[in-house]
Parts: sequence; C-alpha cells; structure tokens
Amino acid sequence: MTDAGWPLIPREILPPPVPVAKRIIQRGSVGGRPGRQLTMFGAETIEPSPADLAGLLAGPGKLGRMGGTARVSVQVDAAWRVHVLVGEFVARGLAAGWEPVEKPEEPAEPAREEPGEEEPSEQEPSESDEHDELADDPEPVQQLFEVRTAYSRRLNALANGWPQAAAQLFLSGPRLRLWVAAAGGPQAGGYALGLDPEKDPLPVEAALVRAGLAGRVSDDGRIYLVTGRRRLTRLAELVGERPSAAPQEVWPGSAAA
Repeated sequence: MTDAGWPLIPREILPPPVPVAKRIIQRGSVGGRPGRQLTMFGAETIEPSPADLAGLLAGPGKLGRMGGTARVSVQVDAAWRVHVLVGEFVARGLAAGWEPVEKPEEPAEPAREEPGEEEPSEQEPSESDEHDELADDPEPVQQLFEVRTAYSRRLNALANGWPQAAAQLFLSGPRLRLWVAAAGGPQAGGYALGLDPEKDPLPVEAALVRAGLAGRVSDDGRIYLVTGRRRLTRLAELVGERPSAAPQEVWPGSAAA
C-alpha cells in the first residue's frame, strides 16, 4: 500500500477520492466565501511546499531518515483525514502511502476468586443478568490509519533542520492546514490541535502564539486548545476553505468548530 497517488481504500471505509488540483494563488483576491479577504500567510495565498510538513511535525507527526532521504508519517483517527493528507502530499510533489493501524488493546485484568467461596448453583438467567451481559459487550475498536510520504530528498531540508528548527518555527497557513487535517477538531471551549506528548510543547506553543493563536496545552500534553472568538476566526482564515472530504462540523470556521 505504498503506491503514489490516492490510497486504494474500500469505498465503505473511505469516501471517494477527491481529484488533486494545483491551487491557483491569487494574492489579495477574495476566496471561496463571498466578501472574505484572503489572509496574508494563509493557505490560499502561499504556494504549497514540502517545507509545509513542518506543520505535521509540530503536531503528532514523526520524522524518519534513511540514507540521504527523509519521510514524514502521522497516525490519524478518521478515513477522511487520509484523503485530505494524501491530496496535500501529492500537491507538493511527494509520493504518499497509508495503512490501517489497529489500536492496541488494553490487557484484561484476571478474575480474582475469594477463598472459600462456593460455586453458584445453576439457574435460569434473570432479566437483570441479560442486561449485565449486554453492558459487558466490548466497545468497537477505533480504526486508526498511518499516512506517510515516501522517502524523498525533497524533505531533506526539513529533516536536516529538525528538531532545532522548532525553536524558530513559523506556522503559516499551509502548515496549519496540514496540522488541522491530521489532528484538528472542535472541543468544548475552543478548537483542539493534537500534539505528541513525547515532544517538548514549549517551542510549538510559542510558534502558535506568534501566529496569533494563543491557547493552552492540556495537562496530559496531548492537545493544544485554541480559545477565543478572534483566535478561532484567525485559525479559520489561515487554514483556508474546507476540503470536500472533510466533515463540515470538524473544519475550523464551521458552526461547531
């Protein structure tokens, strides 16, 4: 499953692919929504570049190196994110691949027997017992996907400067767009951007503040929550129009987000 282009995901798992078209950059023009002025450094005013994948590394993305090449990978929790990210990779001249990832199951605790406890006698199950059995049914396992670029020399500049470059990271619209596509979603009180809890959040937090998106990192280090009406409006302006594969309620600027 490493062919370039759109991933071959069954239709019942992933929506039909959206053709990738080169964006037409019109500086100072009005975007898809009537009366909306395009934002400087927004996703619709800057030519896509492999360097934009720094937005994924600011979030939960991983950087890999092999020989004189590099690649970026990220785990996502929804099929539509696969479509959007693959389209963004291809628009930057990068071959893309994906594969499903099973969420690891937590080990079940062994049942403990009390000493001297008598074996219960067999009897017909009561109505309450049936309800208990239904309540014990395991929840469906959430399907995860890993989306990744192929190893490419086009990502060497990004790889050679990372993670030191995080201290001077500039989060432009295209970089934030990739971050939102991989790990963004509305949350009570604001809009959440997924983080890698194993990374230092301070450089990323500083970069978001410089972009006008001040917020706070969650206690567990897994999300950055952008709050405030003006900041949420700025986020929506920076990331640009919603990709057709993305649910409307998830993308910044919608009523829910």
